[in-house]
Amino acid sequence: MSRHRNVRGYNYDEDFEDDDIYGQSVDDDYCISPATAAQFIYSRQDSRQTRQVEPLEEEEHEEEEEMPTSPTVTHALDPLEQGRLYSCLDQMRTVLGDSVPDSTLTEAALKYDCDPHRALDSVLSAESSSMQTTTAPKTPTQLELTTAPPPQKAKHREAPESRLESEVVPKVARMTVSGKKQTMGFDVPSSEENGVTPSVRRGPSPEAMTVPVFETPSKSASVVEDSVAPTPPRSASKSKQQLNIRAELEQRQGGKPLLNLVVIGHVDAGKSTLMGHLLYLLGNVNKRTMHKYEQEAKKAGKASFAYAWVLDETGEERDRGVTMDVGMTKFETSSKVVTLMDAPGHKDFIPNMITGAAQADVAVLVVDASRGEFEAGFEAGGQTREHALLVRSLGVTQLAVAVNKMDQVNWQQERFQEITSKLGHFLKLAGFKESDVYYVPTSGLSGENLTTRSREAELTAWYTGPCLLEQIDSFKAPQRSVEKPFRLCVSDVFKDQGSGFCVTGKIEAGFIQTGDKVLAMPPNETCTVKGITLHDEPLDWAAAGDHVSLTVTGMDIIKINVGCVFCHPKEPIKACSRFRARILLFNIELPITQGFPVLLHYQTVSEPATIRKLVSVLHKNSGEVLKKKPKCLSKGQNAVVEIQTQRPVALELYKDFKELGRFMLRYVGSTIAAGVVTEIKE
Repeated sequence: MSRHRNVRGYNYDEDFEDDDIYGQSVDDDYCISPATAAQFIYSRQDSRQTRQVEPLEEEEHEEEEEMPTSPTVTHALDPLEQGRLYSCLDQMRTVLGDSVPDSTLTEAALKYDCDPHRALDSVLSAESSSMQTTTAPKTPTQLELTTAPPPQKAKHREAPESRLESEVVPKVARMTVSGKKQTMGFDVPSSEENGVTPSVRRGPSPEAMTVPVFETPSKSASVVEDSVAPTPPRSASKSKQQLNIRAELEQRQGGKPLLNLVVIGHVDAGKSTLMGHLLYLLGNVNKRTMHKYEQEAKKAGKASFAYAWVLDETGEERDRGVTMDVGMTKFETSSKVVTLMDAPGHKDFIPNMITGAAQADVAVLVVDASRGEFEAGFEAGGQTREHALLVRSLGVTQLAVAVNKMDQVNWQQERFQEITSKLGHFLKLAGFKESDVYYVPTSGLSGENLTTRSREAELTAWYTGPCLLEQIDSFKAPQRSVEKPFRLCVSDVFKDQGSGFCVTGKIEAGFIQTGDKVLAMPPNETCTVKGITLHDEPLDWAAAGDHVSLTVTGMDIIKINVGCVFCHPKEPIKACSRFRARILLFNIELPITQGFPVLLHYQTVSEPATIRKLVSVLHKNSGEVLKKKPKCLSKGQNAVVEIQTQRPVALELYKDFKELGRFMLRYVGSTIAAGVVTEIKE
């Protein structure tokens, strides 16, 4: 016990000798404000007013305490009749609340043999007739301003006392579009608030309606008010009949069309640095943030990665020095609003790159001009070829080739022409038109020829074309399918604050408004859109081409996966696990036979599948059937096959929705085919 205190011989009285808290006044140690003192400390000057108010409050409490849980019955009834009476009174009380005395309800119930509907009709008709004789006719404005009546037991109070009570009761009011105040919650107005003497209105107004409305005690008089003067709809959320989506799209963002741009290329070609520097020069990244990135990059030993960190935000991407997921942001040019998607270049993250490319309208292909680096990305196994094939197969027709790191080869014209000639031949074979491919020499690290035309003497001596920003601005914006039914492919699902959850994705067709009901396929579940966000800005509507975040309710988050499609409930998308498609085979090592396993990439879906049947081999140009039921397919062939997926996938025919009819097939880390859906089996 030597380590512990000596508690046996301890004198506890020594601790409490000077602690005589009961003999001191509170005012000695503490001071309070006069307002607090007036509110909580007793004052004899206000005793008269207190004496007048207190008995009423006591009477009210006594009445509440003495109120029986079940209505008292003075009539002599047998137990069966008494039970029927109690049941009838309970039903009447749930409709009328405490606004009608028990005696009136009991008399009405006994009169009509415990029939609640007939008894309620008699009580309500009696009250409406009495109110019609006692109350003077009101003007329409007075009818709109009449709110919930005071309780029956407080009738005998005078006007000052009712005013005192109305100041204590909480009240929530909101202004409607018409300028009239609509009261919600519990409110007992005084005669000074609306200029009308408070009248008891428990039944329906005969001037306003003929069908009786039963008013429960939990609802305010806004039920009667709505029946007299219905609240007009909010001006912010226009009805679908009034929303001219084409006109709204032209007015939005100063009349600038929307353009979805994806940046692709081989790993370490400088994609993130190029676009990060472009955003910095445009003012989308402030100097303070850029300085912080530079200091952090120097500490990590990666000083040249500072601009790439603008788009590579996660710690793993910065540690590894490669982009792993699609980074998305927005910037504006002189004539367009551009949604920028920075796709990963590493071959391990090709599925993420396909997700970004499937949502793009145009693309910027970044190639490294350094000796040996361009050849490594362009030769077999490099991602320059595969990325160009992927974006063309996914519907991108306009391409800008940014020949990056030209400062490392001293802006040599010969190197630039060598790269453009090799790429031009390949891109023509891939399906790009020469008139839709543009070449721009740039330097992402130094910022030359990005937002303004370069003044570098070695470059201006032979290049007089546009800078990269001017080239992006000159792209033609595609026509949006806003007249088609609503379609949105889910690219991410997450739980947000509040009720419901959020889904993000690109609207492929149609438009959406807050409050709309949407159907999620393949889960086949309906939910309600509570909010729409576009680039962190809340909106009331969004249309085809927008990358939005929807807040939805009425559905379990577990049932929604990445790859689901939100559609219009009346015109849903088809979900199937077997379909026919026309595919174009790339350079494949193994011939494709029946039962060949593949990975289906469709929009944001990545689903294991099997080539179930080889239907026919087609001519590349004319589409004629060259051979039916082939035993195998080799590289470069055009064929019709039947594909079976493990789980149902929401698909559209290519002829109906071009955006939703394309897909890619991959096998063991390489893309082997691109295809379009021609027939949905089941």
